[in-house]
Amino acid sequence: MSLLEVRDLNVWFDLPDGGELHAVQGVDLTLHAGQRLGLVGESGSGKTTTGLAMIGLLPSSASVGGEVRLADTELLTLGEKGFNAYRWRDIAMVFQGAMNAFDPVKKIGSQIFEAMDYHGVASGNAARTRVHELLGLVGMPTNAADKYPHEMSGGMRQRAAIAMALSCEPKVLIADEPTTALDVMVQAQILQLLTRLCDDLGLSMILVTHDLAVVAQACDTGAVMYAGQIVEIGPMEALYHEPDHPYTRALFAATPDLYGDHPVASIAGSPPHLNRPIVGCAFRDRCPDAIEVCVRERPVPQVMAVGHLAACHRAGEIARPAS
Repeated sequence: MSLLEVRDLNVWFDLPDGGELHAVQGVDLTLHAGQRLGLVGESGSGKTTTGLAMIGLLPSSASVGGEVRLADTELLTLGEKGFNAYRWRDIAMVFQGAMNAFDPVKKIGSQIFEAMDYHGVASGNAARTRVHELLGLVGMPTNAADKYPHEMSGGMRQRAAIAMALSCEPKVLIADEPTTALDVMVQAQILQLLTRLCDDLGLSMILVTHDLAVVAQACDTGAVMYAGQIVEIGPMEALYHEPDHPYTRALFAATPDLYGDHPVASIAGSPPHLNRPIVGCAFRDRCPDAIEVCVRERPVPQVMAVGHLAACHRAGEIARPAS
């Protein structure tokens, strides 16, 4: 049984000139218990917006359609008060840029304490004890509770942000670019920490990133987003060795390989503007394999194997790269 189901998720933003931007377009995702799913794509592809829509934290300028079902509960129909009963308790988020996730004038411990107290998970001495346990769980010294965010390194702040996200023992963790602005060694440590916590605590995780190498390291399933749409989804083993969408292949070609001799190739062109309807395939202007039908018709996902779908008119027709 699935833990989280997203069906036909759409997000529109009102623009100052009276138009609208269709940032997320018909996204379908399924997350099972214990699964680690990577949501990957270029900046502006709709990854973070998708994550924020799942947890109900989009601004008032956004309109959301579709379904986000957590176990047996449809979250999008609850309203803010109803959603708040599940946010952080059942589904939590590690935000991009840990410095911005914390109040700069409050100590780290008090902010983790506040989350538990607000949601009725723990209070008083029990909550204070739990704060120290959480900091130890993410590899921080207990005296970190008495420090302000600016007194910590970027890696320590990110660990504290993870501790705060885990404070109410959620079932689903959305990690939005958790390694942004961190050096390579600290990035590896944070990814290892997230993977270990998922295994040890039975967490299900959606990892939002632009880096396919990060997804390949930390996730068992990958979903590739382009122009607000899921263009390919499947087991990471299949995406790595047998990608069927040209955008997935282009992302891998643009990723440096320390152990291979393949040259890094940039992706020509730019993603389409999302403030007007997209006719045909959104990737067609950048795709070396585009044909006439790509201009006229939007491709629908095709089943390539069990759990592996690709939204491309020529999926399965173009030779896959040698792995």
